[in-house]
Amino acid sequence: MSTNPSFRGFEAVIGIEVHVQLKTDSKIFSADATTFDSADNENTSPVSVGMPGTLPVLNKKAIEYAIKTGLALGCHIRKKSVFSRKNYFYPDLPKGYQISQYDEPICEKGSIQFEVEGKSKTVGITRAHLEEDAGKSTHFGQYTLINYNRAGIPLLEIVSEPEMHSPAEAAEYCRSIRSIVRYLEVCDGNLEEGSLRCDCNVSVRKVGDTKFGTKVELKNINSFRFVEKAVEYEIHRQIDAIENKEKIVQETRLYDPDKNRTFTMRTKEDAQDYRYFPDPDLLPIIVSDAQLSQIKKELPELPLIRAARFVKDMQLSTHDAHLLTEERDLADYFEASGKACNNYKAAANWIITELLRELNDAKLSVSQSKVSAKNLADLIAEVDKGTISGKIAKTVFKEMWDSGSTPADIIKAKGLVQVSDPGEIEKIVADVLAANPDQVAEFKAGKDKVVGFFVGAIMKASKGKANPGLVNEILMKKLKE
Repeated sequence: MSTNPSFRGFEAVIGIEVHVQLKTDSKIFSADATTFDSADNENTSPVSVGMPGTLPVLNKKAIEYAIKTGLALGCHIRKKSVFSRKNYFYPDLPKGYQISQYDEPICEKGSIQFEVEGKSKTVGITRAHLEEDAGKSTHFGQYTLINYNRAGIPLLEIVSEPEMHSPAEAAEYCRSIRSIVRYLEVCDGNLEEGSLRCDCNVSVRKVGDTKFGTKVELKNINSFRFVEKAVEYEIHRQIDAIENKEKIVQETRLYDPDKNRTFTMRTKEDAQDYRYFPDPDLLPIIVSDAQLSQIKKELPELPLIRAARFVKDMQLSTHDAHLLTEERDLADYFEASGKACNNYKAAANWIITELLRELNDAKLSVSQSKVSAKNLADLIAEVDKGTISGKIAKTVFKEMWDSGSTPADIIKAKGLVQVSDPGEIEKIVADVLAANPDQVAEFKAGKDKVVGFFVGAIMKASKGKANPGLVNEILMKKLKE
């Protein structure tokens, strides 16, 4: 799929709001816990269920996390930002309003860069503002249950400019935001649990038009694959409507992944419908130069910059570098392993081909791997020294994964040390040649392909332990005698 395609003569215009649940221990305006797996309505208090007379108290850590994220996205950080009341009525919003930021958000005017199908793409960030999350309603036909555990969890809403034009760009943008907030350790990025949710604003216009079409919001999409599929469906739904002379309505729609279609949730409100006004119970947030300077110092190396360094300093391919920097723990593991064995390319190959396969099969993160970065480095060093062959190393790795043992212990226990004594290999080669005179005659007659047969027979005779380089060298010398 092209990153800026024409859809039947139409162009899609996409902006995205990513709601990031900040990984604080307590809620944004109360001391209630934020643990996901608590019993229904366990993490509540008079503040988070909106009892009359309660007052909010701002969580300092949420402010720090918002600033850190804003800096990573290249945003201007306001020295003074303000909380407002966003008024709307819904059962999971107990106060009848949400405390959010409106005209004076803490972060604004940033950008994010990412790659789509090998091409660089930059998308502007309009703003990133703090707000409280709502509760959760679960509908059961004639009745609805409400769980207020989520009510009051701090959210950072990151709002993009409408600068994406394809489903692929939309999905990659969301992946990049997730990668950054996980690198910063401000959010766990768990889409299944709702700690990162994507709202996509989609409109279409004729190619060449500069005026925006009527936008439709696709609400609370919790998978990058669903982002791509929902946006794709919505683009074609709007084009179909326009071609049938139907009017596009500004509304909020939900995506049904089972039916791969969107459906109306509610008519979309404009800002004036929310009747924003400054929250009288909260003072403005004042960010000092010293606080800003300290948070800047704590910023980690971000994925795109780290990937570029891996390409430049460690001679990795662009594909491998981006794969290894998707998660901070994986990038740390790779650097530790490569440094310990002084062979970054080998470390990258082992991680991508062997370690990631085992992790994916077991549904584990790299931090849960039984093969430590040091043990992987030791295995690579054994191959580089010629102690074991690459083929035997794969057997050793599997044992390391299953048992957690060191490569040295496995090699010793199983007697896997590579045979590198020329005299010993020469004897094995001579025995194999003597046992296969017909194949020797074929080689003498010019059939070079028979060499592979001899190498296989020699490796089998040595139980895979013969040094492959020496085998080839001695075999060719013997055959030409």
